[in-house]
Amino acid sequence: MSEQPWTIESIRDALGNPALAQRFLAEINRAPAHQLLGVFARWERIAKDTLAAVERGRAIAAAEARGEEPTAGWSDATDRVLTDADRIRACGAA
Repeated sequence: MSEQPWTIESIRDALGNPALAQRFLAEINRAPAHQLLGVFARWERIAKDTLAAVERGRAIAAAEARGEEPTAGWSDATDRVLTDADRIRACGAA
């Protein structure tokens, strides 16, 4: 997808999930003209992130199929996430 410019159709297809694609189409169709580019850019980022996640998942599955440990080089972020969550709660976030 990186070689082709993003379109409404390509974003819809990249989202993969019909409910998510419908949400995108509803937002893009209801956006006022002055907000259209922002809505498009946000959903383009979501589509890119979705495609990247799919590729990572496929790479992990391929590594596991070869008998490799695909997460061996990953760092455990659990403590950092829990610390961030505690800090956010302390600031009064829901």
